[in-house]
Amino acid sequence: MNVVILAAGMGKRMQSALPKVLHPLAGKPLLSHVIDTARSLSPSKLCVIYGHGGAAVLEHLESQKAKGGMEISAALQEPQLGTGHAVMQGLPELDDNAPTLILYGDVPLTTAASLQRLIDAAGHDKLGILTVVLDDPFGLGRIVRHGGAIVRIVEEKDASPNERKIQEINSGIMVAPTAKLRQWLAALGNDNAQGEYYLTDIVAQAVDEGVDVVSAHPGAPWEVLGVNSKTQLAQLERIHQNNIAQTLLEKGVTLADPARIDVRGELLCGRDVTIDVGCVFEGKVELADGVTVGPNCVLVNARIEAGANIKPFCHIEDAVVGPASQIGPYARLRPGTVLGEDVHVGNFVEIKNSQVAAHSKANHLAYVGDATVGSRVNIGAGTITCNYDGANKFRTVIEDDAFIGSDSQLVAPVTVGAGATLGAGTTLTKDAPAGKLTISRPKQLTIEGWKRPVKVKK
Repeated sequence: MNVVILAAGMGKRMQSALPKVLHPLAGKPLLSHVIDTARSLSPSKLCVIYGHGGAAVLEHLESQKAKGGMEISAALQEPQLGTGHAVMQGLPELDDNAPTLILYGDVPLTTAASLQRLIDAAGHDKLGILTVVLDDPFGLGRIVRHGGAIVRIVEEKDASPNERKIQEINSGIMVAPTAKLRQWLAALGNDNAQGEYYLTDIVAQAVDEGVDVVSAHPGAPWEVLGVNSKTQLAQLERIHQNNIAQTLLEKGVTLADPARIDVRGELLCGRDVTIDVGCVFEGKVELADGVTVGPNCVLVNARIEAGANIKPFCHIEDAVVGPASQIGPYARLRPGTVLGEDVHVGNFVEIKNSQVAAHSKANHLAYVGDATVGSRVNIGAGTITCNYDGANKFRTVIEDDAFIGSDSQLVAPVTVGAGATLGAGTTLTKDAPAGKLTISRPKQLTIEGWKRPVKVKK
């Protein structure tokens, strides 16, 4: 099977310099959704027709190729003279021995199952059209039938008053025998209100030649909705997020409000996972059994292990949270952070590129960067690992059972030995020996006779 994806449109109503097909839906460009669905059908050829914003679209296609899978070819449509003209540009890339499926780069939610039904209905010798019945078909091409058989498709602007009453519409998605498709496209004219070459006009040609024109229906009407404006993009975003939410609910995930969750990637959940409102999940996020995520958290490419509790307003990126850990509220775990079992990270604590072993705590107002922290370590409020000298970064090692007093600065590279204690306010520039108290606090002085300055009247 060949697949042609039409992605050349300007998208004026998007009011954006970004090509329409590259606008994100659930964190992924519209065109990527269509390409991923097409790839799931294992086509032998995949061709994207591009036009406006061509350089950006081509760059995106290169990134898609880098993900692996089948080769993607591209064909330029310049100028844009309609859907029929667009498909013509891809003809040199197609294999006549296989049928051709035509998709649209701005119709992102069509499922592989619906497309497979259409492919099966069309076989190798029929023209197949994905159609849907809508309560309000205004502006869309109508399916004209005679005796139940499809005889042609008429566009809204060219339709008669009776034809505009038809509720069955053309989604634009078709499967055609490729050799016949070449003939039909070559015979297209542009004698219509738009002066364009309509792909839909091949239906009448197929009927005239006695080629069967068949239809299939998507699983839901939203599968054929396209994006022409930011309003429509927002509507499809909520439809897509609701579909994700319903799938999570069916798998046993507790969502405080299914309408207030955003998954912009892949979210994998174990049993008895609870997610509060306003959470955003990007990339690949794994929530193991019994994980609780509080409201307004952002998790990016993160793994949260069993029984962990992520409290409100946390940001976790490229990090691993160990089982039974308590994170937040208002904590930030940056890339390279790996926490062991029962680690407590409290409010306004930031951890970056560090490993923290089991049962250690940093409960408030601390920065731990480029550090290796052992088990049962207590990191007091206001503690900072000074890991950067302005040019290079250095590592701090805090061994098991150490106690770091509040408002301490650990100037890396430095090691705090097992069981060591740093007094509050210590600036550590040399290794602290195991099992001993280290303190760098200056002697406290009281100045007799000192008076606070007063403001001089002008």
